[in-house]
Amino acid sequence: MSTSVTRRSVLAGGAGAAIGLALPGPAAHADGHHGTSVSFTLDARTLDGGEQVTSVTLDTSGLGPIDPAGLTPGTFTVHAKATSPIPIAPGDLIFSEYDLDRTVTAARLDRHGNIVLELSTAEGQLGGGTLGYIVSRGRNVRLDLVYTITQNTPLVRRHGPPVTITRFVQGRLSNPEVDAFSHHVSGSGLKYRLYSPERSPRHGRRPLILWLHGGGEGASLPDDYYDNETTLRANRGALGFATPQAQRIFSGAYVVAPQSTSYWIQDGPRFAPLIREIVQDLVRRKRVDPDRIYVVGCSNGGYMSLEMTVAYPDLFAASVPICGVVEPLDGAGPPLITDAELARIHTPTWLVASRDDDTVPPETNTIHAHDLIGGSLISLYDHVVWNGYQFPGHWSWIYVARNDPSHNGTRIWQWMARHRR
Repeated sequence: MSTSVTRRSVLAGGAGAAIGLALPGPAAHADGHHGTSVSFTLDARTLDGGEQVTSVTLDTSGLGPIDPAGLTPGTFTVHAKATSPIPIAPGDLIFSEYDLDRTVTAARLDRHGNIVLELSTAEGQLGGGTLGYIVSRGRNVRLDLVYTITQNTPLVRRHGPPVTITRFVQGRLSNPEVDAFSHHVSGSGLKYRLYSPERSPRHGRRPLILWLHGGGEGASLPDDYYDNETTLRANRGALGFATPQAQRIFSGAYVVAPQSTSYWIQDGPRFAPLIREIVQDLVRRKRVDPDRIYVVGCSNGGYMSLEMTVAYPDLFAASVPICGVVEPLDGAGPPLITDAELARIHTPTWLVASRDDDTVPPETNTIHAHDLIGGSLISLYDHVVWNGYQFPGHWSWIYVARNDPSHNGTRIWQWMARHRR
C-alpha cells in the first residue's frame, strides 16, 4: 500500500487497558488531609465502523451519596492517549493513534452511585477508537489506551463535606457484547471466540453460526501478535448474530469466530480443515445441531466462506459470502476459486456486496460467483450507508450485521434460519 492510504480504505476496521481494578480509597476528610483514590472503567461499544470508548465509569459508590445536581460535563476532564502495542517501523503508518482530550457530553450517576462520564461518540470520529491499522502489516491491532481523569470542581455529597478525588486508577475495558464471547484455542492452535446461548434447552440442539473475519483481523505472527480480539472489535459481523433480535430468529444460536494466523486468502485450503476442526469439536462438546451450521464471512472471510463450501459441500445449511474475494486482488495468478469449483457449490448461498467497492471489485468477484453458483441469491447495494453515515463501499458486511438484505420479503437472517442441511 502507498503511504497515501486512509484507514477508511482498508479491508476492515482492542483495546489495551490494563486489567485490574483498585478499590476506592477512604473519602476525603473535611480538612482535605486525606486523599481519595477511585478506579474507573472504560466503557466501549462496537459501532458499525469499529469499537469506540463511549463513556468512563468512576467507581464512586464508596464516597457516600453524591448529589447529581452538582454534576456537569465540566466537573471532570478526560484525556485519552492511544498508541500501538507493537513497534512501528520508520516510514510506516498506523491509523489511528491519538493524544487528545475527549469531549464529555454528560455526567450522571448510575444506579450503583457511580459517576458515568458520557463521551462524544460518532462514526469516523478520531479519538475514541480502540483499534489501529498498521499499513505495512495490513491488519488492525488493539491500541494501548491510557486515560487520564482530572477533577475540576469538588463533588457535592448529600451528607458530609464536598470531596475531591486525588487519584484515578485505570481499570479494564468493558464491552458487554464482546465480553459475552469466551476465549478458546483449538487443538491445532487456531484461536477463536465463542458466544453461547443464554439458556440451553433440555432437549434439542442449537444452530451454529461460523463468522470468518476480513483481512484486517488476522494475526501478525512476525510480531508475535495474535490477540483473538479484533475479530469482535473491528465491526459488528459476529456480534450481530449474538444480539437478542438474531437469537430470537435462530431460536438461540452459538456464534463462533476463529482468527486466522495470517490471511485466509494466503492459504485457504490449509485453513479449511483447521476451521472444520473447530466446528466438529463444538458439535461434539456443545448442543450444536449438525444440520443447522451456517457460514458467513466478509472480504477475506467471504472468500473463505466460499472455500469452505467447496471443500465441505455437505457441512453447511447455508452460506453468506460478503464482498468475497474470488480473483487475485493484484490481478496476477490463477483464481482463488475456479469457475468449476464455483459451479459445483450446492450449499444455499446468498452473496452481498456494494457496487462502489473499490477493494474487491464486485463484477469479477461477487457477481461472477453469483452467475456460477446455481440457485444463489445476491444483494447489490449502490453504497454502504447506515444511520445517515456513508462508509467505504467495501464495508457491505454492515448490512448483513443489521439483517438488512432481503429477497421477496424475506430478510437474510430469516432465510438462513429456515435452512437445514
